[in-house]
Amino acid sequence: MFMARVKGNVITSQKVEKMQGRKMLIVEPVRVSPDNSEIVGTGRSFIAVDSLGAGPDELVVITQGSSSRMTSGTSDAPVDCVVIGIIDSVTVLGKKVYQDQD
Repeated sequence: MFMARVKGNVITSQKVEKMQGRKMLIVEPVRVSPDNSEIVGTGRSFIAVDSLGAGPDELVVITQGSSSRMTSGTSDAPVDCVVIGIIDSVTVLGKKVYQDQD
């Protein structure tokens, strides 16, 4: 599992039948900075199926590979990356480095 930030979404006019009705997001994996003071991007991006209704700039938990097909909403689809959690806060060594604003 990885932390990632939602950067946008992907709209497709055509897709395989098993992907119909599935929302796809552009997510950027993130990490805790070396000094444990903040969450920083990695500069990479993935397309993830959104199983929870995540929104722009939210911090989420994603999983990749065969684990992506182990959710009730993705078990029958050609999915390689899925959002499995929306993060409320992140604490590292007793210091809060992220807090959702909602």
